[in-house]
Amino acid sequence: MKRFDCMKALAGRLKDELVILSLGGSVDEWYNAAPHMREASLFQQQLGCVTAQAFGLSMGLPHRRVVSLDTDGGMLFNLGILATLGNEQPKNLFVVVWDNECYQSIGGPPTHTAFGRVDLAAIARGAGIEQAYTVRDLDDFDAHCARGLAAAAPYVIVAKVSGTVQPGIRRKHSDGREDKYIFVRHVEASEGIVIMGPSEHN
Repeated sequence: MKRFDCMKALAGRLKDELVILSLGGSVDEWYNAAPHMREASLFQQQLGCVTAQAFGLSMGLPHRRVVSLDTDGGMLFNLGILATLGNEQPKNLFVVVWDNECYQSIGGPPTHTAFGRVDLAAIARGAGIEQAYTVRDLDDFDAHCARGLAAAAPYVIVAKVSGTVQPGIRRKHSDGREDKYIFVRHVEASEGIVIMGPSEHN
C-alpha cells in the first residue's frame, strides 16, 4: 500500500479539519496530495511531537476535528502520548500512523515495527484507545478514515505502507517558520480569534 494513495483518499474526505504532520517524505507527499489543506496543515513537526501537538490542539479547539499524520518512528519516540489519549479520550482527534517500518528520512534503518513483534495498534488499545486498527490495503484504509473522522472518541489507524516516496512530486517550498505562521493565521481566520498579535515596537 502506497502512502501517497492513502493521503489522496484521506484528503478527499477533509474540508475544515486541522492537520499536524511529521518530518520526512510525508511532508512533500501531503503537500501534493492535499493542496486544499496546505494552509490548514502544520508541516515538519519533530519526531515524538506530532500526535502530542495534535492532542493539545484538539483540547484547545474541542469543536474542531484535528488530524495527526504521525509515523512509526515518531510514535515510538513518544508512546506515552497513547496513554494520554487513552485517559483523556479527546472526541475530535483522528490519528494516522504511517508505518513503513523504517526511519526513511535518515536512510532507512528499521524501526522496531520491522521485526514482527511490535504492534502499535495493540499498544494503543492497551493504553485505553478502543478504536485502534492496523490496515494494509487502500479500501480498508479509506473505510477507517470515514469512521475515524466521524468518531466521538480518539481513533487510531496504523497504516502499513511501502518505504518509497512518490516520484515526481513537487517539493514544498516554504520552511518551518513560514509554515507556522501560515497555519496560525489560518486558525485565527477560521476561528475568529487572535493567537499571535502584531509585533510590539519599542
